[in-house]
Amino acid sequence: MKHIASKAVAASVLLALAGGAAMAQSGNGASPEFNPYAPANGHSYRHGAIPTLPVQELMHRYAASQHRKGSSNTLSYGGGTSGVGVMDSHVKVYIVYYGSQWGTQTLNGNGDDVFSNDAYGAAAVAEEMFKGIGTGGELWSADLTQWCDGPNVARGATSCPSNASFVPYQSGGVYAGSWYDNSPAPSAPTATDLANEAIKAAAHFGNTAQGSNRYTYYIVMSPHGSDPDNYQSPTQGYCAWHDYTTSSYGDIAYSNQPYNMDLGTSCGVNFVNSGSAGYLDGWTMTLGHEWHEMMSDTYPAGGWTNPRTGQENSDECAWIPAGQPGGAANVAMGTGTFTEQASWSNDTNSCAISHPIL
Repeated sequence: MKHIASKAVAASVLLALAGGAAMAQSGNGASPEFNPYAPANGHSYRHGAIPTLPVQELMHRYAASQHRKGSSNTLSYGGGTSGVGVMDSHVKVYIVYYGSQWGTQTLNGNGDDVFSNDAYGAAAVAEEMFKGIGTGGELWSADLTQWCDGPNVARGATSCPSNASFVPYQSGGVYAGSWYDNSPAPSAPTATDLANEAIKAAAHFGNTAQGSNRYTYYIVMSPHGSDPDNYQSPTQGYCAWHDYTTSSYGDIAYSNQPYNMDLGTSCGVNFVNSGSAGYLDGWTMTLGHEWHEMMSDTYPAGGWTNPRTGQENSDECAWIPAGQPGGAANVAMGTGTFTEQASWSNDTNSCAISHPIL
């Protein structure tokens, strides 16, 4: 089977060869603001890239130096990619543990994966979180039900007509299974490596027919001690990103999820909770961030983005401290309580940690 690298990865290579430093255009044709510290600068495939807290400070300082004034956070519709803008059905989330460096695999009493080189128990927490979405009356994910696609949604629209195809509330959880790819992985996987791993995962789960990946999402999790796509960069560092890749199985939505506890508070350790209770704050926040963005901008940037900045719904609300309007918070689900961040809501013009089901 021939693995095909992401279209966005290829686009970033062409930009680099052309000497261009500006970020790729957003789905509605606008050119997002340039910021040299943005993780997506020169790496246009890094959609929804969550900057580390130190890099976010660099980005803010640069923006201030350019005397930029704040403007609307309103997202607009990008017109769809191959007709797709959002996940307008119930979604299956698959978790891929990339590389033998995860260590020995066992299962806990809930049937979740446990690995000998996962001291934080991050794998099991991720699985329980995705099992819990849409359960226990949680309304954190209900923010997604305002986003839509379909032929009745005009490119550039900032709200959805009643005859659009909407993201439904994801009742009953979205976790569909895991795969431990226990062949040795590169210690510093490239963006192309990550895209190819998502394609391998589709084959592993039998999603090989055209259309079989329309409502699937693969989270490629790298192990402790690795540096996927240079996420530890001191000047363009990030905590996760998402993208899509083309394949003979159709387009595949996936994310790059580093073992970001390795960066400590830079990627959200103890961002909301203190002590051991907060070790995985940033882990679940970044997992939720990228999932929300994939749901509302499935094949970037055909879904919902900010035409000024190119940001997606969760980007607008990243790293807002707990207790502030739109700040991160602990969200109770049927499978436990998980720390999440808010996501932007056009209909309330705010960052929503909770939203009615529409």
